Parts: sequence; structure tokens; C-alpha cells
Amino acid sequence: MKIITAGEALNKIKPNDNIYVHTASAAPQTLVKALTARYKELSNITLYHLHTEGEAPYTEPQYRDTFRTQSFFAGANVRRAIRDGEADYIPVFLSEVPGLFNKKIIHLNVALMNVSPPDKHGFCSLGVSVDASKAAALNADLVIAQINPHMPRTHGDGIIHSNQIDFGVEVNDPLPEHYPSKLSDIELRIGEHVAALVEDGATLQLGIGSIPDAVLSSLTNHKNLGVHTEMFSDGLIPLIESGVVNNSLKRIHPNRTVSSFLVGSRKLYDFVDDNPNIAMLDCAYVNDTAVIRRNPKVTAINSAIEIDLTGQVCADSIGTRHYSGVGGQMDFIRGASLSDGGKPVIAIPSQTRKGQSRIVPFLKQGAGVVTTRAHVQYIATEFGVAFLYGKSLRERAKALIAIAHPDNQEELEKAAFERFNFI
Repeated sequence: MKIITAGEALNKIKPNDNIYVHTASAAPQTLVKALTARYKELSNITLYHLHTEGEAPYTEPQYRDTFRTQSFFAGANVRRAIRDGEADYIPVFLSEVPGLFNKKIIHLNVALMNVSPPDKHGFCSLGVSVDASKAAALNADLVIAQINPHMPRTHGDGIIHSNQIDFGVEVNDPLPEHYPSKLSDIELRIGEHVAALVEDGATLQLGIGSIPDAVLSSLTNHKNLGVHTEMFSDGLIPLIESGVVNNSLKRIHPNRTVSSFLVGSRKLYDFVDDNPNIAMLDCAYVNDTAVIRRNPKVTAINSAIEIDLTGQVCADSIGTRHYSGVGGQMDFIRGASLSDGGKPVIAIPSQTRKGQSRIVPFLKQGAGVVTTRAHVQYIATEFGVAFLYGKSLRERAKALIAIAHPDNQEELEKAAFERFNFI
């Protein structure tokens, strides 16, 4: 690995290159800014990435003639560009993103990474983001990496030797942080309903945000829980430290918490640093339903934007306006369904902040179905849990109306009568 400046490193980029950008909190901000600074010298550059934290200046309108973003999962920093036609979204299960690189379906000329300094053996760590980023680094023609002391060293698949990095750029970039927010009464009630579904000895999958944190805060009296999840954040730390999560009953990676990427505060990044009980693994493995199902009582807790009366789950768009992505929801919904005693759960507030029902007669025109009605099982709101598996369309509508907000139930009942001819 040759150490050079960011400007020198990004001079290696050529017109027509396909570039991968490291995921989530590992997004290499110094390299991204140096790339954008070269916009007048470049053309037809395609950037591929999952959700990234921090700035994404290459999506700004003034760079549209140079850079084109192809996102596998849209974060806040690319939504405007996708809406305005200056970026695009690739629908794909998270479990299958590494395969796009491994099978050369997408050829990467360059991977821009953010890694820890090498240890005494010359190995760097991808730290908080292994996911599809390890596959990108192994398949790219050229690897340019920020060498960043703020990146924790994590155990698992995210180890890359310095001789696999073509050019290193020494930086001192703190990682973007997300702090847990104060939980509302609605979120706490949802958390209690979902926690009641979690059995002792269950294996959990959950993400970031208030509802997962509310669920975690309601699990303090549970025993022998395990975690096999695509990502986690600060809310999990107290349960690991108290022994509620000890992974002792997992069949796959017993006694270790398994994840693929992390987003949280510095406390989380310090917690996973050189922690042998945290295994950061490739998402093609973590999100493989054949792997997920082997653990006991997998309880997968995911969210949604809206759910129709038949159980179709939209989690990636608001009508035609793209919001996020397919991600790993279906990977874990299916994996939990196939697990012995597993429970796939979709947890949402009953209403939007504007008072609109999130349980709807029909999904908005153009909305994406992420979890089909054939896959859905448990739906939770602050008003309870609806179990839809094995139920007819009419039975599903009744069960969902029962957990909708009371202000919206009459409208939903009218819609159900018009569609299914029942009250």
C-alpha cells in the first residue's frame, strides 16, 4: 500500500469508471470530497453504494454531467437526486448485493474505502461496514482507502491486508454518529407489544430507530436471547452488558452477536472495537435465509411505510417517491418464517405524523411491495398485534382494522365492505 494524498489518489480515477463507495457510517468523506473536486476533469462516472451517512456531494445538480449514482438503498442524502432523475435506485435484496460484484454483473473499476490503520501484521479492518463492502474491495480493479484511526477494528470478515489496498490516504475523520432519541408513548406501546412476542431463547433481528429501541427497552426481563442481524445500534448494548443477550442458545455462531454493519454513537463504535464477541460478517451470509433459519425462534422485527388491508407491505417508497430500499427485510422475514418457532414481525405506528392511517385500503399508486401478503405474519401497532398467517383476505382486513387508529377505523371498515362485502 502506497500512502499518498487524497488529491493524488483520486487522480487515479478515469472517465467512465464505476466506483463503489463504502457503506453507512464508513462512507469515506475525505475521498468523496476529493473525487467531487475533480468533476471538471471527469465524465460518465457511475457511483454504486448502499445507504451512506454524511454528505454525498456528487448528487448535487451542478455535478449531474459528471456523476451518476446507482443506489442499492437510498439514504436521506440521495433521495432528492433520485426524485429529480439525477440518480437511480437498483432494487435488490441485501443478501444478493455482494453477488452482483462477485459474479461481475456489475464491474467495479474502483472501490473507495474507509479502514482502520494496519496492525503489526499489516491487516486493516473495514470496521463498522462489512456488508457488501468486502466483496466490492475484493473485486474492484483499484482500491483506494482512507486510513482512519477513528475506525474500530472489528472481528469477522472485515479484515483486509494492506497489500490488497493500492493507495492509502491518511485521514483523521470521526465517524458520523446517530444518538438514540427519547421514546414516545406510542413507540413504547409498540415496543411492549412486540416484546411480548419474543420468547426466551429467541434470536433477534432488528434495525436502527425508535421502534427497535423501544422493543429492546422492553426485553430487560428476557433470558438467553441471541442476535443475528444485518445491523444494530446503541440500544442493544445494555442487553449485551446485562447478559439478557448472551447468544448461548444460537446454533449459528453461538456466544457471538452477528451483524453486517453498524450505525450509532461513538459509544457503539468503542463497544465493538476489538470485541471478539461481535462478529461482523458479509451480508451474503448474514442475510442468507438458509443461515438465518438454522437459529431458533428467529424474531425478525422490521418496519414499513404503509400496509394494505390484505397485508401487502410497502417499505421502500411513498407512492412513486422513492424513500429507502428493499434492503434485508425479505431476507429476514423469510428466514424467520422458516426458523423453528420463528416470528416475522412488521411494527409501525398506526398513523403518520399528519394523522393519516398507515393501514390503508390500497397501497398508493406506484408503491413498492417489499413483503408480499403471502409472506407477512405479524403486524404490530400501538393498539396491538394482528396475526395474518393462514387468514383469508376478509379475516386479514378485520384483524388489521382492529389495530388501526380508532380515528381511521370507520373509513377502513367502509373500504373493506366495498372490497370484500362484509362489515
